[in-house]
Amino acid sequence: MSSKKGTIALVLGSGAARGHTHIGVIQAFEDRGYEIISISGCSIGAIVGGVYAAGKLSEYREWAESLDRINVLRLLDMSLLKGGYVKGDRFFEKIQEIIATPTIESLPIDYTSVAVDLLNQKEFWFQRGDLISAMRASSAIPSLVSPVEFNGRMYVDGGVLNPLPIIPSVPAGADYIVAVDLNGPAEVLLDKTAEQDSTGPAWWLSTKDFFAKGKEPDKAKYSPESWGRLQTINMMFETMQESLTQYKLAGYPPDLLISIPKDVSGFYEFWRAKELIEFGYDVALKAIDGLESPISSYHSFPKGY
Repeated sequence: MSSKKGTIALVLGSGAARGHTHIGVIQAFEDRGYEIISISGCSIGAIVGGVYAAGKLSEYREWAESLDRINVLRLLDMSLLKGGYVKGDRFFEKIQEIIATPTIESLPIDYTSVAVDLLNQKEFWFQRGDLISAMRASSAIPSLVSPVEFNGRMYVDGGVLNPLPIIPSVPAGADYIVAVDLNGPAEVLLDKTAEQDSTGPAWWLSTKDFFAKGKEPDKAKYSPESWGRLQTINMMFETMQESLTQYKLAGYPPDLLISIPKDVSGFYEFWRAKELIEFGYDVALKAIDGLESPISSYHSFPKGY
């Protein structure tokens, strides 16, 4: 991989399905001749970053783009014996099928997965040990995904304390620290894949409320009248993450901030991988143009964020 344009320490934030934009961002930097030497990630950022560090991003992308609504629902292995949590076993079985079982120290680039040690109430960085366990610990969304017990500790999503983990990227000594925030300001983007939920098999209709209640065509995407249980929990979580992200950016501004609008997709819409990857790629190319401009020492995209 050529590093003629410089090296990158990439910070990949949390945001569920919007994390597929991370794939497009990575591809854009590679296509423009940058070398990614470090990745720190939280939640979906830890997953995409871990798959990339393991050298299997193309395989993951192919699988992600093959998913439809039914495939996504089948991945939600809910446990009625554990309070209705999503266990995540099926999803990570697929991840293991794609990347096998590497350790973090065996990866060719620096990697940090950020989770929260729930019992000790503090941030925890995974920089050694089993990669899949680190990814899984970082992505256990509170109230939705089962907490992960590992080495005598209980972990949940790193976004609870640090949705955009910039500090772990500093020791890499890269030419640029690039942060991808998945909870950027909403831009009322067009949902190209909006579907009517009034059709489909009965078993799908009976479970659609887990995603979101059916909405009238004239309802706003973020109207509380259209929310289901999952959407309500997520909106609370996103509100918290957005505030935390601003705090982290104020303390440790990266060389480049790529801000993905939070309304680019619903956080559960994993079946929209292809368009989200393309969106991330296009946004990243514009952001790289800003990075390469001599006008300012700090850049953000969209401008003014």
